[in-house]
Amino acid sequence: MPIDPNIALGAVLPSVDFSWTPNDVQIYHLALGAGARWTDPAELRYLDDRAPQVLPTFATVAPFFHETEPPKVQFPGIDIDLAKVVHGSQEIVVHNPIPASGKAVFERRISEIFDKGSAAVIWQEHTATSSDGELLWTARSSIFAKGEGGFGGDRGPSTKTELPDRAPDFEVLTPTLPQQALLYRMCGDRNPLHSDPEFARNAGFPNPIMHGLGTYGIVCKAATDAVLASDATRVRAFRTRFAGVLYPGETLRTRIWQQGNELLITATVVERDDAPVLADVVLTYA
Repeated sequence: MPIDPNIALGAVLPSVDFSWTPNDVQIYHLALGAGARWTDPAELRYLDDRAPQVLPTFATVAPFFHETEPPKVQFPGIDIDLAKVVHGSQEIVVHNPIPASGKAVFERRISEIFDKGSAAVIWQEHTATSSDGELLWTARSSIFAKGEGGFGGDRGPSTKTELPDRAPDFEVLTPTLPQQALLYRMCGDRNPLHSDPEFARNAGFPNPIMHGLGTYGIVCKAATDAVLASDATRVRAFRTRFAGVLYPGETLRTRIWQQGNELLITATVVERDDAPVLADVVLTYA
């Protein structure tokens, strides 16, 4: 059985000791499209050689930045074909601005497993603690495993972020490059769904798709630049539900509503009649 919730639920996964450098941060930001405004001092803060500011979404790649092998969906009580899996949701909470370099330990566990009938949703909780004992960030993420439901579990909650009944306060168009997913692969996510046309077709897509976490980072940067004057240190948390796919070379439309200390956001694809990519997006800031 690919999923045994009696074994998987609550399972603690092996911890990961990792480190990162300003060069890693620069590569990550370039993979999101940073540098398009190459003479703008605010934009160049993402690409400083010694002390680049760090988007909180860097947390999603930092522990596995130097991986060169495709990921495996094999955990205690879980063994799923990678082609059946897409990202479901992601949330990052940073407790202090992420430094431009450092060492940390990454710890995670399987926190929830939901049975959607035709699919399973598997949630993980993560923490990263610096070498001097400081909690850097906490995170939650889920994967959606097609064809792996039906094991009799709880369907799980249904949550939705209500948008204000008015025009957005900001709207940002972000063109992506045809090679955007190939660039993002350099951040350690070597899933062939994003680079191998045959693998993508076998998974049900006409072409390789952009990494969900790549889109997540692009939208976080777009909102940070548009509303927070490109000051990544003001971002405290960023969460989303992955609602569709982005193909490299398409244009993202990011609509943003300000509400207190939160930005409520949607991200859609311009070329496909604003097909949704990210939904229930909330950025919390100081």
